Amino acid sequence: MLKIYGIKNCDSVRKALKYLKSHQIPFTFVDFRETPVGEETIRSWLRHTDIKTLFNTRGTTYRTLKLKDLDLDNEEKIKWLAKENMLIKRPVIVFDDQVIIGYNESEYSEKLHP
Repeated sequence: MLKIYGIKNCDSVRKALKYLKSHQIPFTFVDFRETPVGEETIRSWLRHTDIKTLFNTRGTTYRTLKLKDLDLDNEEKIKWLAKENMLIKRPVIVFDDQVIIGYNESEYSEKLHP
């Protein structure tokens, strides 16, 4: 079954949930605030996407933590993603050994419909 990771009050997550419901695609929602994801899960996602896509450098958390000043390498970014899930670009959709990051309706149409 498809899993969607994010937080309930994120606009992109809300759009993704609406898309899935309107297209009658069954899913399980995992809220980062209630069930944080760890390094192992993040590394499994990175087998299907790259760190640049997954690591949200445009969010408030990134700016608040002043991570740009640290010039992080990929390993450090993975550690930060596990420690602070709000740095993960949302939503993360996992299904059939695939991962989609962010809300992209055309990508959803292409990949989520058999």
